[in-house]
Amino acid sequence: MTKLPVRRGAGGRPTREEAVRRDARLLDVATTLFMERGFDGTSIDAVAEAAGVSKPTVYARYRDKRDLFAAVLRGRIRDWLAPLSVAAEAQATDSDPKNIETTLHELSRHMLDHASMPECATLQRILAAQAIQFPELAKLAHEDGWLRGVRGVAILLRLFAARGEIKADDPELAADLFLNLLLGHSARLALHGIADDPEFLERRRRAVVELFLNSVRAR
Repeated sequence: MTKLPVRRGAGGRPTREEAVRRDARLLDVATTLFMERGFDGTSIDAVAEAAGVSKPTVYARYRDKRDLFAAVLRGRIRDWLAPLSVAAEAQATDSDPKNIETTLHELSRHMLDHASMPECATLQRILAAQAIQFPELAKLAHEDGWLRGVRGVAILLRLFAARGEIKADDPELAADLFLNLLLGHSARLALHGIADDPEFLERRRRAVVELFLNSVRAR
């Protein structure tokens, strides 16, 4: 097949589409290197070389390595929160939405699957190691990750409460308790590199959902 020429903008500059692809490639490479080498073991030089771009190209997009890692972190957070947004939209717009039991079981499976991924534990370790020197990274993870997750679950709880399925006087507090119950055990083990029994994790997940439902179901 004949290779099509790469389109360039004025003055030989990359087009918008090329710039988007380049930035996506840069973040993919940075994510891989941070996961493999950690924060201290990853350099802008290494990211630029692996991505096939120049160092000035990286610095034109990110101020420093901390800024690049923050972009990687935001990308992982978006992936984690995506099913929450989908579930909330479905509850608000579907003519025949799923009930709260089905919704919480589906969400809890996704969240535990994410928490058990090696890169999730690696991110936790990096954040813990860099929290003193770069507290803004830990704050980013808490505010854009955990608190947005809490708000996402709270939105769902409000929708279910409005339909009379549950009673939730303080949806955000209930959402925070649910996520802590669900993720606290796995996050603690993952942070210390301790593997857990998948069968036990599934039994525990089901128990968490049932315990939570028993506390909020309308009586």
